[in-house]
Amino acid sequence: MNEPEELLEALSVVGADRKVFDDPQTAHLLAVGHQILSARQVEGLEVEIRQTAQGIAAKVRVAAGVRIAHPVHLCFGVVHPRGLQQIEMDVRLEAGAAAHFLAHCLFPNAEQVRHLMKAKVDIGEGAHFHYGETHLHGPHGGVEVVPHAEIRVGRQGRFTSEFTLTSGRVGTLDIDYSVAAEAGSVTELVARVFGRGSDQIKIRETIALNGENARGLIKTRIALQDQASAEVTGLTEGNAAGARGHVDCMELVRDRAVARAVPIVNVTHPQAKVTHEAAIGSVDQRQLETLLAHGLSPEEAVDVIVRGVLR
Repeated sequence: MNEPEELLEALSVVGADRKVFDDPQTAHLLAVGHQILSARQVEGLEVEIRQTAQGIAAKVRVAAGVRIAHPVHLCFGVVHPRGLQQIEMDVRLEAGAAAHFLAHCLFPNAEQVRHLMKAKVDIGEGAHFHYGETHLHGPHGGVEVVPHAEIRVGRQGRFTSEFTLTSGRVGTLDIDYSVAAEAGSVTELVARVFGRGSDQIKIRETIALNGENARGLIKTRIALQDQASAEVTGLTEGNAAGARGHVDCMELVRDRAVARAVPIVNVTHPQAKVTHEAAIGSVDQRQLETLLAHGLSPEEAVDVIVRGVLR
């Protein structure tokens, strides 16, 4: 099986349909390592892609007032046990534009693979951008994933990010997202990660609510077992009148795993309000007993609870 075929086969594991890459009405970008295999644009969406000495650089622009009808599919991965993938993304949604991006990052055989992503995202006035990123890793824990992003959400704009890594060993994860939110905007950052073995997870997400009536939510769900570790930092700043923010972190710990949560709130305007909650603990005993009473084994019951937290 060649590299493109192996990458597309892995899509089914994360619930994606490979047929979207053949649909002429669906924009996409497909890359293995630093090789661009396929790309398609649709009306209102401009994509400039080039291969550099450091990796792949892409500029994406959604024209003013354009609403992309179908999700834009991005498929990145490394199919060999060893490799490097570096991606630089510059995404701009002009005023009133709307787009939904689905990114599939696939490393099914990774033993020593690095996936580095650096992104700048600019969301114009009244524009809506939904970015979902789902990972598939192999069983070896040999992946290092480092996604860093700087995002500006313009007046009345909306940005939603969903990061999911629950298939295979995490390896090493280092997320660092920073959002500057303007008046009337809404930002939601959601992350779901399942750490096993000796996985190391580090997540730092920041939302600066700089405009009046800006809204922000940081929501993190982490499950850990074996000797995995996680450190989650969620920082929300209320810097304008009417700004409202919330940091919500839950970490479920089993075996000898170690979890740390650092919710930070910072308010510089008397009419702003930011709240936080963090919970770290083991599987809920009452839920466990209920599932056992329904005939599940202890292992099955714990798995159901963990999947529920990550759903």
